[in-house]
Amino acid sequence: MSFVKNMPIWEKIKSNKGTFVVAEVGKGFIQTEEDQSVEVYLKNAKELARLAKESGADAVKFQTHAIDDEQANVNVVAPHFKGADRYNWVKRNTLATPVWFWQELKKYCDQIGIIFFSTPMSRGAAKILNDIGMELWKVGSGDILDFVMLDYIASTKKPLIISGGMSTLEEVDKAVDFLKNRKVEFALMHCVSKYPCPPEELQLQTVNFFKERYSIPVGFSDHSIGIDSALASVALGATIIEKHFSLSRDLWGSDHKVAMTPSELKEMVKGIRDMESNPSKKEKYLGNEIVKAGMGDSIKTLQEGEAQFRPFFRKTLVASADIPKGIKIKSEMLSAMRPQLHLKGLPSEEYENVLGRRSKLDISRGSPISREFIGD
Repeated sequence: MSFVKNMPIWEKIKSNKGTFVVAEVGKGFIQTEEDQSVEVYLKNAKELARLAKESGADAVKFQTHAIDDEQANVNVVAPHFKGADRYNWVKRNTLATPVWFWQELKKYCDQIGIIFFSTPMSRGAAKILNDIGMELWKVGSGDILDFVMLDYIASTKKPLIISGGMSTLEEVDKAVDFLKNRKVEFALMHCVSKYPCPPEELQLQTVNFFKERYSIPVGFSDHSIGIDSALASVALGATIIEKHFSLSRDLWGSDHKVAMTPSELKEMVKGIRDMESNPSKKEKYLGNEIVKAGMGDSIKTLQEGEAQFRPFFRKTLVASADIPKGIKIKSEMLSAMRPQLHLKGLPSEEYENVLGRRSKLDISRGSPISREFIGD
């Protein structure tokens, strides 16, 4: 079983006529430590999109950066990728993907018949993707509290998928409430932000916990190696599966080491479609010993291995323009920037508490917004 043809993306997801399988290329078109031309990156991205299509995926997903709206120029190296400091890595990704890169890539995906979408890493990146006509949003685990970006995304009235990795239950509740209050249709992905994640630490029962708690479509973003846990999550009721996708786990870059290859993706898709045709096969996957070890508790937990990423990927409210004293603060005057580790101000989820308030003093562009800056 696969998606009904000629049906809008979100109707396909809501209809539960087939699991929505996403090949997450991310930044996987960057494959060498040495910089290459945009043309080479585009060629790599198209090849991965083609292979995802041939392997049976419904969609191929990338990641979009706009460095001036995302990452402060401070020297930090994230725990999962020692190959570059975050500022220069995000800068490289920004320069590698000018607007025409995304235009050409979306056009190619449309031509070969695979859904294209990308995770914006900031409001600025989201605006780029909206301008090229992207139909479906994805927000990664690090950004579910970036209410600056979520407010913009919700204003487009396009459906949204968010991931709940590196988050507490209270934080997931806060993001879900933010989106429900804006009447936007969205799905929630269970995710454990470890790279790679041992299968026994996946807490797969969180899939059903999310379904019961929020009454929305729920999926699984899997960072483990292998396909057993992804298949088990479908057996548990996940309607979206996302796995990193690459030509090889030996390539240079941030996510190749947790990716599946084309042959592995093809095997996983076959397993999912077989299960959809013959639901009795669910017990086969749920009975796998490594899957049973990874069931965990029926709750959402923040694991110790995930918590280490939060100072690097959570965001702080920053002035995106000079804000004179006494001015009522508007959305376009604010950005949400990484990393909270260095930007000591209000966290990005305080966005609504800052909007409409007057500045108590002059705030210069790029300054973190602190509570003492904000009046009535």
